Amino acid sequence: MASKIKKGDLVEVISGPTQERGGYRGKQGRVIDVLTETDRVVVEGVNYVTKHVRVGQSDRGTREGGIETVEAPIHVSNVAVVDPSTKKPTRVGFRVEEVKKDGKMKTVRVRYAKKSGKDL
Repeated sequence: MASKIKKGDLVEVISGPTQERGGYRGKQGRVIDVLTETDRVVVEGVNYVTKHVRVGQSDRGTREGGIETVEAPIHVSNVAVVDPSTKKPTRVGFRVEEVKKDGKMKTVRVRYAKKSGKDL
C-alpha cells in the first residue's frame, strides 16, 4: 500500500493548540522522516523538544554534548498534505493511470490532491 504522506511533502499541522497558545496548528513544513511502524512523521520546524546529549569526544578530539533542540515525531493523523494550487490542507487520493514506458503500457498509481485534482 502506497503511503499518503511521503518524505519531502509539504504538510500542515491540523490539530493541537493554535500558534497563539504556543502550539503548532496551522504551521506548514516539509516532512523530514516517515516512521511507518509507529504511524508518525517528523516535520521540519514542528514539535521541538529539548534533548540532553551526553558529553563525549568526536574523532577529532573536540568535546560534544549539552542541550539541543530537535524535532520530535507527531502522529500522521495530525497533519495534512498541502494542496499545491491553493496552499491549504487537503486529502490525498490515488488514481490509476496507463503510462507508455519503453514501448509498452504500464499501470502506475498517482497521488493527487482531492480539492484541486492536481498531481502531488
